[in-house]
Amino acid sequence: MPEPVIHAENLVKTYRSKGQPEVVAVGGLSFEVAPGESFGLLGPNGAGKSTTMKMIGAVSTRTAGELSILGLDPDRYGPEIRSRLGVVPQQDNLDGELNARENLFIYGRYFGLPAKACHAKADELLAFAQLEDKAKSKVDQLSGGMKRRLTIARGLVNDPRILLLDEPTTGLDPQARHVLWDRLFRLKERGTTLVLTTHYMDEAEQLCDRLIVVDKGRIMAEGSPSALIREYSTREVLEVRFGASRNDEVAPQLQGLGERVEVLPDRILIYAEDGEAVLERVIAEGLEPITSLVRRSSLEDVFLRLTGRSLIE
Repeated sequence: MPEPVIHAENLVKTYRSKGQPEVVAVGGLSFEVAPGESFGLLGPNGAGKSTTMKMIGAVSTRTAGELSILGLDPDRYGPEIRSRLGVVPQQDNLDGELNARENLFIYGRYFGLPAKACHAKADELLAFAQLEDKAKSKVDQLSGGMKRRLTIARGLVNDPRILLLDEPTTGLDPQARHVLWDRLFRLKERGTTLVLTTHYMDEAEQLCDRLIVVDKGRIMAEGSPSALIREYSTREVLEVRFGASRNDEVAPQLQGLGERVEVLPDRILIYAEDGEAVLERVIAEGLEPITSLVRRSSLEDVFLRLTGRSLIE
């Protein structure tokens, strides 16, 4: 097995304010990331994902545990590690006074790259981000998806070994998200290691080779998206709606029709290997839902199984 580019063992981060009890943001995470892997941290807001990313990015010291990035301790070799990382923060922080090309050029100069190399790299990354026709446009003239692609391109200026992406598609429309996913797929094909946080289940399934599900600073599950779905859910899920006032009333009559029944505020989920067969049984029992949907299991179902609540909060 290749040497991991990230190794964390019992990683802990706590915060303490005067007169306040200690807050545990990360409570003992252990994981490894292999070179060229796309690794995800999946969890709700406040789960400790961004805090973990800050420790990996060598901008926040750990409270306890072991952490190695590219074979180095981030608490001792922060500048060396940061020079080999690319970072895409949760909020775009592009310079609005500069155009798209200038944002890339200036950022390259921050890394000490020669001006000629920065010009060439800026052109290369504009092409990669499909922003060649926006090279001279000010940041404020770009759409949200374009700004996100430019932020990712900027994170690649120094040819990083690892690219850290914190909630890369938050706030984007579906079309912009798919364009962004395509750019990230291309990075994977080039062998760049991707580490991303997200609370979008479909994004994790699309992008991650492997992931950890984090809640309240602890790992709830680890594995590939497909392996987690096989382990914690059924092949299919039947979603039925009887109306908010009737769901709780009808739920007991649905027990036993599938492997598990989950009652949500707006619908009831019945987990089964054959959702259509279960729907036929529901109708045969005289229980006619207002709407019904048979779908494959997803990572959201995994999270419901692990925590009993919706992943997106």
